[in-house]
Amino acid sequence: MNSKELKEFLDEKVIIYNNPKFIESDPIRIPHLFSLKEDIEIAGFLTATISWGNRKMIIKNALQMMELLDNAPFDFVLNHQKKDLKTLDNFVHRTFNSKDLQQFIMSLQHIYSTHNGLENVLLVKNNKDNYQNAIHYLKQVFFEIPHQQRTQKHISDPLKNSAAKRINMFLRWMVRNDGNGVDFGLWKSHSSSNLSCPLDVHSGNVARKLKLLKRKQNDWKALHELDLKLRKLDKEDPVKYDFALFGLGVFEKF
Repeated sequence: MNSKELKEFLDEKVIIYNNPKFIESDPIRIPHLFSLKEDIEIAGFLTATISWGNRKMIIKNALQMMELLDNAPFDFVLNHQKKDLKTLDNFVHRTFNSKDLQQFIMSLQHIYSTHNGLENVLLVKNNKDNYQNAIHYLKQVFFEIPHQQRTQKHISDPLKNSAAKRINMFLRWMVRNDGNGVDFGLWKSHSSSNLSCPLDVHSGNVARKLKLLKRKQNDWKALHELDLKLRKLDKEDPVKYDFALFGLGVFEKF
C-alpha cells in the first residue's frame, strides 16, 4: 500500500473499532462506570495499571478493585485512614498485589492533595511534543513518599526506554475528545497531538506488517518511530490509529 491507501485503510478501521459497542469488552468500561472527573481518572489509572494478560480477568479484577474502594475511588483515595487500607489485603492481579494497591492509594492521595491531581502531574511541559518526560515526572512524584521498592516496577519510565504502554493507554482515555463516546476527553489542558500509541504485542505486530515500524523491540525507541509515522497520517489525533492497530490484531488476527 502507498501512504494514501494506508491512511484510507486505517481510517476505515478506526471508524469500525472507535465505537461504544466495544466498551463492554475493554478495560475502559471501568472508568465509564463513573461520572465524577476524579473518579474517572483514578478508576482509569488503576485499571490501566493492571491491564496486562487476559482481558476478562483484567475487567474482573478491576471491578473488584472498585468494590474494595467502595465504588467511590476518589473519596477513598483522598479520605482513607491507615486502617482502611487493610480492606485491600487480599487483592491480587498477577504480580500486582495488595501491597502495591495500598501503595498506589497512598501515592494517589499524595498526588491529589499535594500536586493538584494526575492531570497536572502528567502535563506536557517545556514545548515537548510527547509524554516521555511527563511520565518520568509522574514516577518521581509517585514515589517521593515512603514506599516499598517492589511497587516501583508498576510505573514505567520512558527515560529508561520503556514504551509505557499502560500509561499511554490511560492518557488516550483521558485526553482524546472526538465525541465518539469511547475516550473521555476530560483533560482540557492536554493536547491529543502529543499522545503516543499504547504499544503492545498486538499493535506492534500489526504496525510492522503495515511497515509503520521497523524496530523489533516494543520499547520507547519503537514508539518514537511509530509516532513519526502516525503523525504524518493525522498530526492532530495520531493515537486514533490505536483503534485500528489493536482491532486488526485482536479481532481480525491480521
